[in-house]
Amino acid sequence: MVGASSSWSRALVQISPYTFAAIGIAIAIGVSVLGAAWGIYITGSSLIGASIKAPRITSKNLISVIFCEAVAIYGVIVAIILQTKLESVPASQIYEPESLRAGYAIFASGIIVGFANLVCGLCVGIIGSSCALSDAQNSSLFVKILVIEIFGSALGLFGVIVGIIMSAQATWPSKI
Repeated sequence: MVGASSSWSRALVQISPYTFAAIGIAIAIGVSVLGAAWGIYITGSSLIGASIKAPRITSKNLISVIFCEAVAIYGVIVAIILQTKLESVPASQIYEPESLRAGYAIFASGIIVGFANLVCGLCVGIIGSSCALSDAQNSSLFVKILVIEIFGSALGLFGVIVGIIMSAQATWPSKI
């Protein structure tokens, strides 16, 4: 069992930090867009169904779809920020601890942002769905549920903040 763990640690150290960074950036944008799409799917299907009973809700409940779309924008913004953290490093320094730490920091930041936005997209989608359904029944509930939806959308911002803080650790070795 000891040999297996050392082979895993050896494998992780021998993978290029640029590979980890690229995967982190891809996860940040890809999973964020997945969360947004899932939220739009949940909200949109309920909105269309509820608008059969009360057609007046269609235009004002589009705000829920916009909140879901903001989740994808969070992922795009963080992916751009993470992309700017990449720097060229000489081949002799690519496996230095500082390079590995930078690659792992960008990777971890991308995972945090991507999955926080996935959960945020689901949260906003479910709340948007219930907002559309309850607005069709009682129009006085729209603003009350919209406030809850804003709090759900803040989850994605928390993920973005944590991702930016984590990516601050990504410093590559200086060129010699």
